[in-house]
Amino acid sequence: MTKKNTPSTQRQYITDKQALDFHAKPTPGKLALQPTKPMATQRDLSLAYSPGVAVPVEAIAKDPDSVYDYTSKGNMVAVISNGTAILGLGNLGAMASKPVMEGKSVLFKRFADIDSFDIEVEEEDAQDFIECVKRFGNTFGGINLEDIGSPECYIIEQELRDKLDIPVFHDDQHGTAIIATAGLINACELTGRKFEDIKVVVSGAGAAGISVISLVKRLGVKDENAIILDSKGVLYQGRDGIDQWKAPHAIKTELRTREEAVKGADVFLGLSRAGAMTKEMVADMAPNPIIFVMANPDPEISPEDIKSVRDDAIIATGRSDYPNQVNNVLGFPYIFRGALDVRARNVNEEMKLACAKAVAALAREDVPEEVAAAYHGSRPKYGRDYIIPSPFDPRLISKIPPYVAQAAMDTGVARKPIDDMEAYEESLAQRQDPTASLLQGIASSVVEHPKTIVFAEGEEPAVIRAAQAFQHRGMGKAILIGREKPIRDNMKLLGIEDDDSLEILNARLFDRNAEFAEYLYMRLQRRGYLRRDAQRMVNNDRNVFSSLMLIHGLADGMVTGVTRSYDKALRDVRLVMDYTKERRTMGVTIVVNKEQTLFIADTSITEFPDAEELADIAECTARFAKGFGFVPRVALISYSTFGNPPGERMQKVRDAVKILDGRDVDFDYEGDIAANVALNPNHSLTYSFSRLGGAANVLVMPAIHSASISTKLLDAVGGATVLGPFLTGLEKPVQICQLGATASEITRMAVLAAYSSIPER
Repeated sequence: MTKKNTPSTQRQYITDKQALDFHAKPTPGKLALQPTKPMATQRDLSLAYSPGVAVPVEAIAKDPDSVYDYTSKGNMVAVISNGTAILGLGNLGAMASKPVMEGKSVLFKRFADIDSFDIEVEEEDAQDFIECVKRFGNTFGGINLEDIGSPECYIIEQELRDKLDIPVFHDDQHGTAIIATAGLINACELTGRKFEDIKVVVSGAGAAGISVISLVKRLGVKDENAIILDSKGVLYQGRDGIDQWKAPHAIKTELRTREEAVKGADVFLGLSRAGAMTKEMVADMAPNPIIFVMANPDPEISPEDIKSVRDDAIIATGRSDYPNQVNNVLGFPYIFRGALDVRARNVNEEMKLACAKAVAALAREDVPEEVAAAYHGSRPKYGRDYIIPSPFDPRLISKIPPYVAQAAMDTGVARKPIDDMEAYEESLAQRQDPTASLLQGIASSVVEHPKTIVFAEGEEPAVIRAAQAFQHRGMGKAILIGREKPIRDNMKLLGIEDDDSLEILNARLFDRNAEFAEYLYMRLQRRGYLRRDAQRMVNNDRNVFSSLMLIHGLADGMVTGVTRSYDKALRDVRLVMDYTKERRTMGVTIVVNKEQTLFIADTSITEFPDAEELADIAECTARFAKGFGFVPRVALISYSTFGNPPGERMQKVRDAVKILDGRDVDFDYEGDIAANVALNPNHSLTYSFSRLGGAANVLVMPAIHSASISTKLLDAVGGATVLGPFLTGLEKPVQICQLGATASEITRMAVLAAYSSIPER
């Protein structure tokens, strides 16, 4: 339960009632079960259970390893506890541990797409606990042990590792150690230290302390420079009462007290209790001390107290309200993800160290928009206050498991090696982001055919980041339109070193400025514009100037819209370029979830299309979907389905279908049809005359308001990812972002503009 009115909890802004309500409402608990196969017909039931289920039963009996092919074992982890060491609350019993174990299972699913079930075992005797888990353990692909007291946790983990042929991992013992080691790797790099030269003091000789000292020794820290402290002081050779787990780390030394051990130390790793570190001890440490105080909820010493005596310290804690949180969620989901994907027999030391190195490497990379959002808009950058990545970094899923999987393969514990690691990384990204597969295919095409993209609002910070990302990912060349000084100043504010590879173009200073103005004047002179108007627009309107860059062949595509409304940006572009004759100009929104991808139109241009326009939209959207590799099945959506209920407003939809009947189109289409019917793959059972060969994947809306309402509802509550609207039908590729778009969204639009310019894609 949460504490009240203590310094350690004041920043959390969580009351006991809020915590209880969160777990109780609207449904008790944090987990639910969902089937992965349809259960809508008698045939479905026959396949799922009797008689169909007998077939995989017999197959598994013949080949036990095929259980991974026909069941969910390969993506299922059991989170098991007996409640003898719940958080920092002690032995409260197995049932009291259930909220924590459910929470752990939720984290497995949220961060690594691993199905997980919590199991609370009413048994404190280590051998009886082992015997119980051994009997059901192989039901799962892996076992995560949690909140089990010491020293029983050592015995339980080791014996279950020996008795079960699946990964068994005690997160309390290893999770904190792995993330602390990752932070230590970066802290040493920032302070210019080598592991073989540093003196490390670990406060706490429990499961986590023993694990972290083992890992740092693997990094090169010498045995004599790795000191463990327990409640009695230094673990030294010859001291009475040292058990078999502490004994390997006892050193030959004259040091006895906590104060003596810390004097001159480079690193202090706290895994013990509040008050275990004092200001005097901090002052006695080496220059640029590395101090990780990870006791929860109250650290060994507060960061404020550390800073009061040392302004050169790198500090990490176990709390989210300070920089550099040592958070286990950065480790255990991804360790299991990598282990499960190669069907590892266990999680060994090499896999743990690989995880630590991967976490450390990610912290050194420029952070994406999702991380900035988690930090309320401030963008952290690798340095003393950011040596450990954010748990909300979306790249964790694709960056860490490959390291773990490779280590499992290299050490011979993998039963199913991965041949194509690059493809594996892509598949991992798709687990958390349903758009990843779609967007990666587009990005791969652009990398093969690099393009030059103009970023019209080049002085905006998000646009600068997007241009840099586009170019650094090998998509082509980015041109920022704007004044050089503001762009360079914003680069510095963003922490971006001057990037001379990014071209900056000031419209007023461009040497073809007069040529652009003359072209624009000749185009607009009969529409009320004077020559000086044309020159003014070329000088001052970056959308106009950027569009002229495309028309004159100086770039392949353009992105705008961050600072202007969609309509205004489109009007600017239309001053320079025309609609294509063969394609209608419209907006297409892509809606993606794990089950399906939908293309919805028109979501941005034509407010009330007539029948002819609806037919055109259907053709153009089908062509757009084909460009992404989909076989279009087009539904012209109405409130009615084949005249039921009747009404006047459905008539234009029916007329549009008749127009398509008279055209030579190469895709399936149907209408008038309600959205729920169109998206039902079995709707032909009721409507046998339907021409759709399954569920529709292209939805043509009867008006822009219905399109906008539907896509915004899906974006808000539908559990899907909504992309766009994407603009199509102009004579050159132009994409208009939404006002205030993030760097990631702008980059996505730039990639699509580049993709649209690839001929015969």
